[in-house]
Amino acid sequence: MMQRFFIYPILILAALFLFGWYFSNITAYLILSLILAALLRPLTNKLNDFHVLGQHIPRWTAILVSYSAIILLLVLLSLLFFPLINNQINILSGLDLEGIYEQIKVPVGRFENWLHKYQLVDSKPGHLFEEIKSSFIQMIAGIDFGNIISQIINTASTVFIGLMAVAFITFFLLLENGLLRRNLLNLIPNPYFELSVATFTKVEKLLSNYLTGLFLQILAIFSIASLGLTIMGVEYALTIALFAAIANLIPYAGPILGATFGIIVGISTGNFADSDAITFLLIKILAVFGVVQMTDNILLQPLIFSKSVKAHPLEIFVVIFAGAKIAGVLGMIFAIPVYTIFRVSIMEFYQGYKSYRIFKIKS
Repeated sequence: MMQRFFIYPILILAALFLFGWYFSNITAYLILSLILAALLRPLTNKLNDFHVLGQHIPRWTAILVSYSAIILLLVLLSLLFFPLINNQINILSGLDLEGIYEQIKVPVGRFENWLHKYQLVDSKPGHLFEEIKSSFIQMIAGIDFGNIISQIINTASTVFIGLMAVAFITFFLLLENGLLRRNLLNLIPNPYFELSVATFTKVEKLLSNYLTGLFLQILAIFSIASLGLTIMGVEYALTIALFAAIANLIPYAGPILGATFGIIVGISTGNFADSDAITFLLIKILAVFGVVQMTDNILLQPLIFSKSVKAHPLEIFVVIFAGAKIAGVLGMIFAIPVYTIFRVSIMEFYQGYKSYRIFKIKS
């Protein structure tokens, strides 16, 4: 009996894993849809219970209103990036290449004189600068803008198809409101029914805690970073803080991306009298992100990752890097929820074999 008890769940999990690996795009769409449906379900249910002229708002209308709320939120957040993008376009359109060449000519000349002084090169004076200038011009000329535009179009098409697929799946998940779960449970044999219900419930609770904690983490990082950068007088503080909060979804690499983005924006949009001003700006930005990182490591991540999914930090570390190996950045983001599903399922079935009377009687 023990062998049969473990063989069935293992075969089911193996089949699900193979299906997810072979149809990776569909699996990604389904996972995103399940997460989005879990986030939108409370709002959709409240809107569905609301009465207008004595009648419930139709569920499909409540879903569309929930979609509209998400789209409005995304539009409002994207408005934070428009001033920065416009500023960068103006900077690029007003670049004086000859002026840049003249600015770098002096330090390059000093470096070349130092090389000549110690007889490390034997070229004529000014040769190093001309080589750098020529290489830069060749690099610009070698850019295939047609290929870049084609890649952008292909990427945009793929993203659009993915968004439509996720929106379509999420709509029906919200419309049926638990029908998928009930149908899955109906396929489970009676000896495993009670155990499967307990597993589903525990997985849903842990994932709900994880998503709630993740939202609170994003909100906390955005608040701390925006407040710190504003106090330090860094331009586009809200934009940098929003990017850092979203990038932090990528474990370990996210904080580095956020700090790098803040440094690039700070240097490209600031007016500096000398190199000391640039150094002071870097110190201010790194100080803010240092506080953010300490807060995240000491308070937020242990609470969210270890407590919400009830896993050891070393497990989380290994799982995240395994996800990165399998699916890159998306693998790192979804590694913990997927691992939680498999981990809880296996543990519940193991505990069920030890605890449930039906298995003891049959064994």
